[in-house]
Amino acid sequence: MIKVMMERMIKGRNVGEIARLLRMLRVKAMQQPGYISGETLHAFDDPNHYLVISAWENYEDWQEWFNSPERQAIQDELDAYLEVPTKTRVFTY
Repeated sequence: MIKVMMERMIKGRNVGEIARLLRMLRVKAMQQPGYISGETLHAFDDPNHYLVISAWENYEDWQEWFNSPERQAIQDELDAYLEVPTKTRVFTY
């Protein structure tokens, strides 16, 4: 099993739109082979700082989802609202 952490810094007051897009990503990810679970957090002291943590059966399943055109289309839309590109790190036990 792996865990993927994606950190995002949102610009301006676009929290509502970001929440909508993150929900879309979660719903689509839940339908992917190898997806186990996920959670979306925002910093206690900064509502524009988001952390998404997902668990996957293996790295290959994660890569399949990460590289999918469906995910990339939503990510492209999300990128317009970010201060900096999404920072992604993959962890294993």
